[in-house]
Amino acid sequence: MNHNIPDEIYLKRCLELAAEGMGNVAPNPMVGSVIVHHNLIISEGYHRRYGEAHAEVNAIRSVSDISLLKESKLYVNLEPCSHSGKTPPCTDLIIASGIPEVVVGTRDPNPLVAGRGIEKLVTAGINVTTGVLEDQCSFLNRRFFTYHMKKRPYIILKWAKSRDGMIDMMRENDCVSKPVWISNEVSKMLVHKWRSEEQGIIVGTNTALLDNPKLNIREWSGSDPVRMVIDKDLLLPRSLNLFDNSQDTLVFNDICDKAEGRIKYIKIDFGISFLSDLMNHIYSEQIQSVIVEGGKMVLETFIGEGLWDEARVITGDKIFHRGVPSPVIHNVEPEEYRIMDDVLHIYRQSFQY
Repeated sequence: MNHNIPDEIYLKRCLELAAEGMGNVAPNPMVGSVIVHHNLIISEGYHRRYGEAHAEVNAIRSVSDISLLKESKLYVNLEPCSHSGKTPPCTDLIIASGIPEVVVGTRDPNPLVAGRGIEKLVTAGINVTTGVLEDQCSFLNRRFFTYHMKKRPYIILKWAKSRDGMIDMMRENDCVSKPVWISNEVSKMLVHKWRSEEQGIIVGTNTALLDNPKLNIREWSGSDPVRMVIDKDLLLPRSLNLFDNSQDTLVFNDICDKAEGRIKYIKIDFGISFLSDLMNHIYSEQIQSVIVEGGKMVLETFIGEGLWDEARVITGDKIFHRGVPSPVIHNVEPEEYRIMDDVLHIYRQSFQY
């Protein structure tokens, strides 16, 4: 076969396809696959939804002339699975199809795969190339990689601040109030899109009480994240939106373990290892990514421990003059974007695995 076109070109297409599964495939990774015959893409596929066929399967099934597979090359951004889960092993179908060459972007960190898929293909006589666009491939699935390699969820900090650097106005904390909106309507819609892309969202006691948030994606489409609230002494009133049983909710506390409908109370250690214990419990719930939406004390606790992967800070056009100062992230240069009158800064920790 003629290999004039670099493998990287086809792997980039795999990444574009894989990203189409954002928000729909967790806890599985986002995977795209293309099949190339004599430098021409003859089929494409991606993992569309958790529990449904994987990318390689969709690509192989979409080939109109299966006789071409014996002279084709399959590209995929993540190592094909070799175990049975919701679906049969992808490696078995690749081998049965007669495809002679496979190019893999990066190995799968899941212990159920972790090199076994590649080994199975090689043992079957397939020529396997690995490590093509490896950094880009692992970055796309950074939630999946963090969960399996660091044994904790991927953590995104998010907050909005006024133009004069306040995260909130001065408010009384002895009664349920309403959110103080800082950003514009477009930014609000973007935040709900972000929520649809993650598996969990967490707030502290004060935010739950003062803002009475719903923590859903009513401004976007997709699945609501699992709501999580830190309520050490179980003092939050049951009238709050968080307790309306409209979506799965975890209440981390220091008193009890119990379940009430879609609400699950989880007792954790609020001592020195508070965040560590919190992460362990979220990990055990198989939640791979979490947005931390405040308030200030919770956000600064994560920042102080260095326990975050990404921070998304929206600066609105409002001026408070006095209020609660915004958290600050030091020694990380942000990327800057404009959202109408708002400014979005995205801070990123290193994604080396």
